[in-house]
Amino acid sequence: MIQTSISSWLRDAPLGHLENRILLTHALGLTRVQLITQTERLLSSTEVAQLAELVERRFNGEPIAYIVGVREFYGLSLAVTPDVLIPRPDTELLVELALQHLAPNGHVLDMGTGSGAIAIAIAHTRPDVSVTALDFSEAALAIAQHNATLHAAQVDFLQSDWFSALGNRQFDVIVSNPPYIVKDDSHLSQGDLRFEPIDALTDHADGLSALRTIIGGARRHLRTGGWLLMEHGYDQAAAVRDLLTAQGVSDVQSWQDLAGIERVSGGRI
Repeated sequence: MIQTSISSWLRDAPLGHLENRILLTHALGLTRVQLITQTERLLSSTEVAQLAELVERRFNGEPIAYIVGVREFYGLSLAVTPDVLIPRPDTELLVELALQHLAPNGHVLDMGTGSGAIAIAIAHTRPDVSVTALDFSEAALAIAQHNATLHAAQVDFLQSDWFSALGNRQFDVIVSNPPYIVKDDSHLSQGDLRFEPIDALTDHADGLSALRTIIGGARRHLRTGGWLLMEHGYDQAAAVRDLLTAQGVSDVQSWQDLAGIERVSGGRI
């Protein structure tokens, strides 16, 4: 049998170079540096078969983050499974804004935490801040807690249907990346979204119902002058600003992501 080397497999594999390298390091248990230094190593028949299986899964559309079980967010490697959304670079804007508006020793609430990406990024960057994160899904909270432990991030996780389990607790900043895709949107049946948890993607309505709930309950749980910051769809900024204004929120504005899209909107209570 003709054996193939790592360099040959990388050259001939049908995926893009980046995805080929990700699958190769995952299958062989190598770091990126080890991969570079072992390019002429011969692959065993078992390793070739394993790589072929991973490539087939990717060709079938499965997100590479679910295949390898991790995704980097804000410089942190986070475990992900089909129980949680895959963290995306656009959402790092929400972290940056929260950090800007958090005073020393402040308190922040992350609503719908999923993998814990936002909460953990804040806690890891600002250990002085008290971070609470909630989600309705027990499975998601288990993953989030694992990720927090992995990065020694101090986060208080809470199972809650939005504000229901918070009692009278108040915060200086509330952040959220809620489900905001409109029901039956064609994107839900395309690409990675086909494999992600549907209830974390869409509100099964007009895409604004979760945002309305968060805006409507924020006043009770934000201290005076506290900030509410929410990610939303590429075409929802104006509608979200209107919802905020209607609830008497001040300093209402939207912020653009790296692509120039208004991705986060919010204001002060």
